[in-house]
Amino acid sequence: MNDVKSVMNDAEMHMKKALDHLEFELSRVRAGKASPDMLKGVFIDYYGVKTPIDQAANINSMDAKTLIIKPWDKSMLEAIEKAIMAANLGVTPQNDGEMIRIVLPALTEERRKELVKVVKKEAENARVAIRNIRRDAMHHVKKLLEDGLSEDDEKRAEEGIQKMTDRYVSMVEKHVDAKEKDILTV
Repeated sequence: MNDVKSVMNDAEMHMKKALDHLEFELSRVRAGKASPDMLKGVFIDYYGVKTPIDQAANINSMDAKTLIIKPWDKSMLEAIEKAIMAANLGVTPQNDGEMIRIVLPALTEERRKELVKVVKKEAENARVAIRNIRRDAMHHVKKLLEDGLSEDDEKRAEEGIQKMTDRYVSMVEKHVDAKEKDILTV
């Protein structure tokens, strides 16, 4: 029975990671509001080391449409500007020699629909990952059956894995619905 618990715990841990990854990806999809999170995953070459921007500069939102990036070392302004351009975030950084200002343009209806498609694609990736984790967990339970697990315990384990899968898929749906509502709100 301990083997079944370890399979269940392992599956839950992996499903949680898939959900966390979805949350991270959704935080990078901007909904028209300036957020320092939109620069997560953007790295600069900081003296030969790939470094996240937030570890080389202060990032603040001045208002709902403007981000301010103040590097600790002013010589990094150009590297930060290039990294933001290379990240293809759909914004143009403005370097004034002291800091970098990013003004987010208003989202058009067409752009909002594109962002909803991106969100749905990320959600589908998360659902597929969760289903793959379910498949692997079910496979491990089948192996335990071959190694002497009773059929009743196998059925209970499979039902538990399915309930866990359903719970995580519904969490994905809640995240996606909230993000879609956020994007489509003008």
